[in-house]
Amino acid sequence: MDDFLIRALLAGCAVALVAGPLGAFVVWRRMAYFGATLSHASLLGIALGLLLGIKPTLGVLAVCIVVALLMGLRHRSIKTEMLSEDTMLGILAHGTLALGLVAVAFLGDVRFDLNAYLFGDILAVTTGDLYGLYLGGVVVATILAFIWRPLLSATVDEELAIVEGIPVHIHRLVYMLVLAGVVALAMKVVGILLVTSLLIIPAAAARQLSTTPEQMGALAALCGCLSIAGGLWGSATYDTPSGPSIVVASLVLFVASRLFRRSV
Repeated sequence: MDDFLIRALLAGCAVALVAGPLGAFVVWRRMAYFGATLSHASLLGIALGLLLGIKPTLGVLAVCIVVALLMGLRHRSIKTEMLSEDTMLGILAHGTLALGLVAVAFLGDVRFDLNAYLFGDILAVTTGDLYGLYLGGVVVATILAFIWRPLLSATVDEELAIVEGIPVHIHRLVYMLVLAGVVALAMKVVGILLVTSLLIIPAAAARQLSTTPEQMGALAALCGCLSIAGGLWGSATYDTPSGPSIVVASLVLFVASRLFRRSV
């Protein structure tokens, strides 16, 4: 294999290993729309990063964190809100996307590859990018390990978790912030338009084959890595875009898991 393919595979697996367990909670807690909102907001982060002369990844991380904080703090006062959560997510998703497109218009002579940000550019991953991805992955995995049990309890029965003294809102907010970080990490792999698929589809495939939450998290990470490998193989073999090819590979795994589930 060429060096750039090896780096691409290592980078994709770095993201998939943390996106899998996180995606399990996205599926359990029905937060797919929240993930889509973060991906829409990423365009605004990219534009702000280029305007301010900083790395677009940092801009994406900052904007995603702001969105996560807004939704996390709003959830605490949801009983007094007149708008539903999906309505607020829709407002944030399309509002930040529109602001991002407007901000891009102000970039003027700044040259950048918008398609690489929208659909990923995993084949251009450098050794420095790998260090950043694995460092970020270790941080995310460590935080997730600390909040896994209380977050799982809150997912099963939030009211019972509160009675048991678990700070449900704090763990939910931490989870949202970690999810924002993973969206920023995954931008390089599949792009901002496809990042939600890397969280949802492998986890959905793993759900067909799992009997425990831990097993689902592990299988989701494995499905994500297989999707990366399969997508890169398809991209190299048929000369197709790498980001969408990875998503297609994960979709094939999901269909195969459904068929296997029905056959047993």
